[in-house]
Amino acid sequence: MGLPCLYLITDRTASCAKGLLPTLEAAFKGGVKLVQLREKDLPARELLSLAIEVKALAALYGARLLINDRVDIALLAAADGVHLTSKSYSPKEARSLLGTGRLIGVSTHSVEEALKAQEDGADFVTFGPVFHTASKAGMGEPVGIDRLREAAQKLSIPVFGLGGIDESNIKEVATQGASVALITAIMASNDPGSAAQKLLDAIAGC
Repeated sequence: MGLPCLYLITDRTASCAKGLLPTLEAAFKGGVKLVQLREKDLPARELLSLAIEVKALAALYGARLLINDRVDIALLAAADGVHLTSKSYSPKEARSLLGTGRLIGVSTHSVEEALKAQEDGADFVTFGPVFHTASKAGMGEPVGIDRLREAAQKLSIPVFGLGGIDESNIKEVATQGASVALITAIMASNDPGSAAQKLLDAIAGC
């Protein structure tokens, strides 16, 4: 089950001027093929309703949808998988509910965490924050490029660098053997479709 080089994580507060769905549609038109619905403050009913809408929109563009940490919502919305936080249940436990046909990603903040996630059956990990970013301020100091490279070298599953990645440094991340996950560079852009296209062009062939 191959994964694209770019992984978009949502933040509807960053895209409030355009709205979440129009921002995502522009991103899909720009070439995004994998998105995580990460609206952690929404009650279950609202999150499910939004997930169903995003799933339908993603399907129009051949993109896949993951739900942040909620296996129940992922199943009800017929999403393509989940992304688990570092404090969630294990990928092995999630797999018992999701079956073999869906993706499971895990947030990691050290090489040791990343290796453990792989051992437990994750399909991929996010690793970071690579650079300083306000959205990941609670995750401690940036892990940096060297740790990202180490994780990418030691894991056999895809490693997505996350945190503070934009057009100015995305190539640096991609040259470490890692893929790229990001939020603000697309979600907060005045032209998310163009932003997505430029970011994808920058890492073409990763």
